[in-house]
Amino acid sequence: MEGTILNFRLSRHNKNQNQVIVEVDGIVSREDAKKLIGKKVILEINGKKKIGKVMRPHGNKGRVLVRFRSGLSGYVLMKKVIIED
Repeated sequence: MEGTILNFRLSRHNKNQNQVIVEVDGIVSREDAKKLIGKKVILEINGKKKIGKVMRPHGNKGRVLVRFRSGLSGYVLMKKVIIED
């Protein structure tokens, strides 16, 4: 499966740079997004692979919250990710 990074997880005063919101192709509801919890997410930047994990659904449109081990730069916004089964 493929997805697109939409934004970082934000609050009023903080931006969590290791947590991003991902829109997955073909997933349109919260119930479908719950099936992705625990899946591995791979982001490739400049030949290096960053590994993340789907933590929970975000909203009712099928988007998910993905947590990476290290912080990411703003360069990753709108980049494609691969979700492995």
